[in-house]
Amino acid sequence: MEHLGQRYRWVVQNANFMSLYTYTVSRDFGFAPNPFYGMCSLATCKPTIRAGAEVGDWVIGTGSVVKGQGGKLIFAMEVNKKITFDCYWNAPEFRFKKPIMNGSTKQKYGDNIYHKDPKSNVWIQEDSHHSYSDGTTNYNNLNRDTRVDKVLVSYNFYYFGADPVKIPPKFIGEFCYNHVGQRKIVDDKHIASFLEWLTTKYSPGLYSLPLLFKSFKRYRGY
Repeated sequence: MEHLGQRYRWVVQNANFMSLYTYTVSRDFGFAPNPFYGMCSLATCKPTIRAGAEVGDWVIGTGSVVKGQGGKLIFAMEVNKKITFDCYWNAPEFRFKKPIMNGSTKQKYGDNIYHKDPKSNVWIQEDSHHSYSDGTTNYNNLNRDTRVDKVLVSYNFYYFGADPVKIPPKFIGEFCYNHVGQRKIVDDKHIASFLEWLTTKYSPGLYSLPLLFKSFKRYRGY
């Protein structure tokens, strides 16, 4: 557990430079966020978070009360990279995040789906969870997703998915945001206390598959 203690000491020293964004994960397919291939990425949905979060900030997703997961942590990710869609699409590091629609469920839920046509500068949406069933562009999703040309990538993440962990009662009121949208937390002591609990109790990684991962489904955007 020594590495976790070292990690927490760094967190305490740097907490006054970070923010934490929290929101309710209403659809846990493994698409947004996508916790596969050794990294957790937030490349679609949540444009406000993708716009505001900076490298060093944290994003957490808590469970839906409707799904019986209220007061539980679905995932937490430290933002290690903030890049554009074109960078995400073109970088070899992220090629495994591109959806393969005749592949496994994990491959179908790939979130690396947006890039611009180099000639027309128009957004291209790849056949994916966010397109229509025939593979054509779903502009409801495209317009919302590309409103912010940013992708958040984390290599230091905790993804509990279908087996979320209970958040201590003292954090629930502030860190569980059971409304549409998100909450930005900037109190360094509160953030440090929450991250102390997380990083001393758990090691980073993928603990469980997403709640709705059993079969592939499309999302129409409304």
